[in-house]
Amino acid sequence: MNNENDIIDNLADLEVFLLAVENGGLGLTGVAGVGMATNNKDGSHFVAVFDDRQQLLLARGITTEVFENGKDIVRNGVGRKH
Repeated sequence: MNNENDIIDNLADLEVFLLAVENGGLGLTGVAGVGMATNNKDGSHFVAVFDDRQQLLLARGITTEVFENGKDIVRNGVGRKH
C-alpha cells in the first residue's frame, strides 16, 4: 500500500483525497474507480484507486472511523456545497 504512514483520519481529509483523485491532482492516469477495503493480512482499512482492469493505482490507509462513516462518500462521491 502506498503512503502507509499517511493515514486519512477524518472525513474532511477523505473528501480532499477523493476530489484530488477526481480532478487529476495526484497525477494518476486511467482512473476507473475508488473503493474501500480491509487488508486481509492485518485487518487495517484503506481506500483504493483502481484502473479499468481493476489494477491498484494508489492506496491510502484510513482509520476505522473513516471506514465506517465514509462509505457513502466513496460510493456516491463528494457532495457539492452551494
